[in-house]
Amino acid sequence: MKRCMIVDDSSVVRKVAKRILTSNDLLVVEAASAMEALSLCATDMPDLIVVDTTLPDMTAADFTREVLSYDAEVKPRVVICIAEIDVGAIMRAKRAGASGYLLKPFNRPQLLERFREFQMAA
Repeated sequence: MKRCMIVDDSSVVRKVAKRILTSNDLLVVEAASAMEALSLCATDMPDLIVVDTTLPDMTAADFTREVLSYDAEVKPRVVICIAEIDVGAIMRAKRAGASGYLLKPFNRPQLLERFREFQMAA
């Protein structure tokens, strides 16, 4: 079973994403901060991480660099979640190792399509 982590300080965004993505093939866990996410990743690295770009405790680029530096069996794909196109933020995250971005607000078809691109959902 594949694992996904949604990292966002908005409980609404986390719960909506979890409701859309959870299936028999995908386990979704939530984290409300970058530090909580890093702690969870240290014990059980997910296959894909969706991280908000406006977390109060760490930038998406710094989070990406940190999580990809972990010595883990799984090297996750990191997708940043951004409210508006910010080429600078996207490029910083991509240089740090992010695989792509997702625009907020998202709906079910958009989120599922993005996950299909990463072969994470049916």
